[in-house]
Amino acid sequence: MEWMTIAGIILLAAGFVLAGIEMVVPGFSVPGISAIICFIAGIFLLADSVVEAALITIGILGLLGILMAVILFLLSKGKLKSPIVLDEEQNREEGYLSSGDLNYLLGKQGVAVTDLRPAGVADIEGISFDVLSKGNYILKGSRIEIVKVEGAKLVVQVCKGEMENE
Repeated sequence: MEWMTIAGIILLAAGFVLAGIEMVVPGFSVPGISAIICFIAGIFLLADSVVEAALITIGILGLLGILMAVILFLLSKGKLKSPIVLDEEQNREEGYLSSGDLNYLLGKQGVAVTDLRPAGVADIEGISFDVLSKGNYILKGSRIEIVKVEGAKLVVQVCKGEMENE
């Protein structure tokens, strides 16, 4: 074997390795571009004619299809770790909280900072909260009361004695 043949085979092998890396890493980046360059250079070094280059290209595309199928199979079975998927669980015992406990606000009164139609912002004890009215339109500046807390959702209504705006 002459050096051009060996170099072409090495470039094609490097192209397949880089293409495999590209299939696992999200986005089209350095490994993908490098794989294309390796394939083109490998074909250029190995092919003696246009027909031979076309046959090598068809072979490369077929092998890339097989490589992609194998990688997808390994990813789906969990034998190959994907950098896209978070594999650890975040729980309360380790200190992960999506939102604080807002039940202490139940029954508290405040002022609508924006019009609530039905969502908006209210000031309760000097802190701004995203709130949701019980379906009514409430004007900015109206006194409101928190009547329900569902996780991070605060449901409000106009305070009794305050004129409702509909």
